[in-house]
Amino acid sequence: MTVKITPNDRGNPPGKLADAELHFTEGPLEGLKLIGFSIWEQRRGGGGGRNVTFPARQYNVNGERRSFALLRPVADTTAQHAVRDRILEAYAEYEQTAADARVEVYPAFAGLRRALAAHLH
Repeated sequence: MTVKITPNDRGNPPGKLADAELHFTEGPLEGLKLIGFSIWEQRRGGGGGRNVTFPARQYNVNGERRSFALLRPVADTTAQHAVRDRILEAYAEYEQTAADARVEVYPAFAGLRRALAAHLH
């Protein structure tokens, strides 16, 4: 299984960092993906942590909005922790790759800026 990260470049809704998909690479689910995961900045406690929401279906009961989780544990209620942890690891890898790309691009722009400045003077 691989995790595909799609960053939330628009910043809307606030606190949402990215969407995630699980792509299955072997077994009976090979070639399929499970969508609907989101990575959020954790608001409580100010610890700067991250939270993952799982795919869910929204519905209304007497005007009250509720959600029904689509990925549920069979017996062990902690079974989802491994999926959550893998998604957070994939997002951390994505952030590092993006940071490394920025480090490589900025020096190139700095050289271009110097060359343009020298040319214009």
